[in-house]
Order: sequence, then C-alpha cells, then structure tokens
Amino acid sequence: MIPYGRQSISPDDLAAVTEILKSDWLTQGPVIGQFETELTRYCGARAAVAASNATAALHLACLALDLGPGDTLWTCANTFVASANCARYCGAEVDFVDIDARTYNMSYDALTAKLQHAEAAGRLPKIVMPVHFAGQSCQMREIKRLSERYGFRIIEDASHAIGADYLAEPVGSCRYSDICIFSFHPVKIITTGEGGAALTNDATLAQRMRSLRSHGVTRDPDSWNGAGDGDWYYEQQQLGFNYRMTDIQAALGCSQMKRLRAFVGRRRQIAAQYDAALDHALLVRPWQHADTASCYHLYPVRITAQDERRNRRTVFEGMRRAGIGVNVHYIPVCAQPYYRALGFGPGYCPAAEAYYAEAISLPIFPDLTATDQRYVITELLKLLA
Repeated sequence: MIPYGRQSISPDDLAAVTEILKSDWLTQGPVIGQFETELTRYCGARAAVAASNATAALHLACLALDLGPGDTLWTCANTFVASANCARYCGAEVDFVDIDARTYNMSYDALTAKLQHAEAAGRLPKIVMPVHFAGQSCQMREIKRLSERYGFRIIEDASHAIGADYLAEPVGSCRYSDICIFSFHPVKIITTGEGGAALTNDATLAQRMRSLRSHGVTRDPDSWNGAGDGDWYYEQQQLGFNYRMTDIQAALGCSQMKRLRAFVGRRRQIAAQYDAALDHALLVRPWQHADTASCYHLYPVRITAQDERRNRRTVFEGMRRAGIGVNVHYIPVCAQPYYRALGFGPGYCPAAEAYYAEAISLPIFPDLTATDQRYVITELLKLLA
C-alpha cells in the first residue's frame, strides 16, 4: 500500500536518537531547549514551547490566553477535531466559521460577516483559531486587522504548515497572531514521533505555557511565593499538566529540522507533478493563494463527477483496491456527533460540507518515488475515464 503520508527517517535521525538513549537524560533534558531554539531560529519567533503533541500545545495556548467558561473560541469547520476540542477542555464554547471554496481555509468573508452579527448580538469570540489546511496559510494579515477591530486573540493552528511561507515570511513568525501551533506527528512535514510546539513573541505567554506543561510546578527561586526550605524545594503555583516532550523526541526533531527545507522542496516538486498531470474535467486540483507558499502536507483533490461509476466513493474504493492509501481530510467538525449534540447540524457550514463530499487526499511525502507517483496518477485517471 502506498500511504497518503509517511515519515522519512535517515541514518542521522537514528544516530541522534541513539545518542540520547546512551546519555543521562531521556526526558526534561537539554535537547528540548535545543529543539525549541531550532524552531525559533527557522521561524523567526522569539520563543517556542515544545509539548508532547500538538493537541497539548493547542490546550496550553488556550489556557495561556485565559480561555475559560463563558468564553467562545471560533475555528474552521475543515480541520481535525483537536482544533475545537482544546477549547472544550477549558470549559469554553466553540463555534465554526465556513471555508473559502478555493483554499479550503477559513473564509475571510464568512468570518467578517459572522463577527458583524456577533457584535450586534454581544457574543464576540475571545479567540479565533484559523487552521492552515494542507500546508497553506490563511489570510493572516486580514484576520489580524479584524482582531484589532473586534478585540479577539489569535491562535494559528499550523499543524500542517511548518516550512510554509506567508507574505515571504515563515509560518510561525507570529507576526499576525498571539501563538502559532505546529504538529510533529509522523505524517507531518517533520516528525518527533508524536510532539508539538507553541511559538509566540510574547514572553509572558511563553512562560505561562512552560509552567502549565509541567504541572504548574517551578523550581525557580525568583518566582517562588514561599521562602523555600532548601535545594530540594519546588512550588506548584497553578493547576498544570504533564505535557512535556522527551529528549528522545527532541533529538529526532533537531535532526529532522536539518532536512526541513529539503522535505518541503520535495513536497512542492511532487505537487507540481500532480498539477501538470491532473488537468481533468472531473477533478479539481488544489488552488494556491498568491500570498502563500504551501509546504503541501496534503494534496487534496475534489472528485466532481457524481454518476454511479465516477463519484468520490467509487474513486476512493478503486484507489484503495489498487494499493493506494488515499484518505479524506476532513469530515467537518460541526458534523461530528459530539458537536451535533451541542446544537450544530447539516447546513451549518455549507462550503465545508460541499468540499468534504468530494475530497480525496492523494499520496504526498518526501520518499514517494517518481514511479509510485506515476502509478497513482495512472490509476486515478483510469477511474475517472
């Protein structure tokens, strides 16, 4: 089976992890700080807080911005459930913004209209969380302007987008957001096995997230509320979590960062090959906004044919029978049973629902061979013939 995504592990990656296994530190050691420095150096942000996974990083970001009961977070309907769930962990309400029909990201027009209605109703969100779907940035400059008008904070869910660019700057610079989140799951651009990180230019937010990821405990005498009893002393100053990354993960991340540009370059090359080969009346290729340079975590196409032999289901099943592990990203979050029980239902985000009805993600990962990609293209075109 050719998967839709897969990690690329090199001898250098294996050596980096092995070195940690031989060391004195397996967790809470110095390599976590090194990985955080690599992230800030690449993205241009002032601080990075590594976490056990991206969902944990999203939760930390919400907590750092004081999201809680009585507050609302708005996110995109076309995303994985974690983008919404992190707000529910804080006891906050969630609402969904529909997508742009071309980028499949949060629609600026839909967001603007929703904010106007929310202002009139006195129900503006505390946080808006745009999601950089498939590796392409949202219109962050315009969303930032809306935040200045309506007073909300911004968390970028860039789980798909490390290595992407927006307005000629790396995603993760936080120029247009309070916090930006990356994922290092094995199918993402780089991997730490599991893992995530929150980047920010706000030192106070960074310190809050560092404290919260480690039970709310500090060993720093300068921040103690008590006098301290001795070298063994520590204080729990708030209710935190065990969201720490291990040195094993961080070592893999440091090694993978050395190949980030190469990974993105290869993904862009694969996407260009798909673009050239898939000019077909029954298929819609991904569209790229002029302000963005995607890192192509995903290559989603839309199967627009609706007859019995050539619809999304028959194409999906035919590709799977051919040994090609296509997937679908995503079922709209507002259509999930948990969120339906909160009052959402069919028709809430029609553009996201229309996209979902036609979407298939084709294989794209750095080690996809030219031979395998040609096979993917050939089988897809056969099914559409």
